[in-house]
Amino acid sequence: MAKAVRSQKKSAEKKEVKISRILITQPRPETDKSPYFDLAKKYELTLDFHPFIRVEGLSGKEFRKQRVDIMEYSAIIFTSRYAVDHFFRICEELKVKVSQDMKYFCITEAVALYLQKFILYRKRKVFFSADGSTGGLQDVISKHKNEKYILPVSDNGKNDIAQHLEKHNIKYADVTLYKMVSNDISPVMNDKYDMIVFFSPFSVQTLFEHDPMFKQNGTMIGAFGPTTSKAVEDSGMRLDVKAPAPNAPSMVSALELFLAAAK
Repeated sequence: MAKAVRSQKKSAEKKEVKISRILITQPRPETDKSPYFDLAKKYELTLDFHPFIRVEGLSGKEFRKQRVDIMEYSAIIFTSRYAVDHFFRICEELKVKVSQDMKYFCITEAVALYLQKFILYRKRKVFFSADGSTGGLQDVISKHKNEKYILPVSDNGKNDIAQHLEKHNIKYADVTLYKMVSNDISPVMNDKYDMIVFFSPFSVQTLFEHDPMFKQNGTMIGAFGPTTSKAVEDSGMRLDVKAPAPNAPSMVSALELFLAAAK
């Protein structure tokens, strides 16, 4: 078994956990065919969905104030589907026709494939991290140092990728396309959960904004994405389920591996 599976199995066996109720910090799926519901049925789980954050897109007018001419750049870096959605929304609002030669560098294959909603997908211009990690994406970018990059960032500032670009003297401009706003989570945080699953570092931030003295105690924590995992660990919490992994590309598959090991 892969290292990630052994680690999760060891964690589950050590604590002899019994998982019956999980809080997913995202909106409830629109269809009952979601794999989350298959997982719930298989393991007799109660899944509660409550988004910890909401995304508010910047207007075209707000984007213009950043003085970035998209047509001057040859590549763009996407670390989330939010960034993809709002980039093409801004382009449409400003009537910017993205060059067919634009190259796209994505944090995961899933984000890369999501581009098919907006562009004619060709492998020669779409690249992604092999393992879904920030380090993996940095390695890919390093092979294309001569590109001039657009880097969408949150309204909270620069990230590890920006630092990598600066360190290697790669030309780029960071732009804000949207901002994260915390939701009211008091309705769900009054309940008791065996596990909380995060999908954004901002969701972790929301948790501690709601309760600065939050103690994990026996609650399991899951995280999707490298920046989310880092935010969990930086907060001092123990990370029990991590995705994506080579044998668990989705959060559902990572949860299933964990739950199977805990039985």
